[in-house]
Amino acid sequence: MRQTADGAEGSDGEQLSGIQEVAAELGVTMRTLRFYEDQGLIEPRRVGTTRIYTRREVARMQLILRGKRLGFSIREIKEFLDLYDADPQHHEQMRQLALRLSDRIQLLRRQKQALEETLGELEQIQRQALEHLPPEARPVEIEGL
Repeated sequence: MRQTADGAEGSDGEQLSGIQEVAAELGVTMRTLRFYEDQGLIEPRRVGTTRIYTRREVARMQLILRGKRLGFSIREIKEFLDLYDADPQHHEQMRQLALRLSDRIQLLRRQKQALEETLGELEQIQRQALEHLPPEARPVEIEGL
């Protein structure tokens, strides 16, 4: 193994990085990386007690973080990653992803509708409350006054 400016390079030319470098690259803490390792979602190599991350592990972490941002559970993300490993052409993974995304989109649309209804009701109540106040007593901090 020889050292490069970005980290280490394995004997097969594969790019290797330490936990601090990967955490900085992904914008997460080292604790976050260890958490996903404990959950079995990533498997960094070990050199003694030092964790060494390959590009594959970094790519898996990017998928994990994207899945979390999109609202998927750790269990669902693990299922996607397991499918990725089991299906070299990724057909089943893409099929399952499309189905889960459809469910997530429907859920978010329902939540958006509920939020819009709640906002409309709150704005109506606010207007009614303000109508009962003389202009000089109305709070100036409220937008749209």
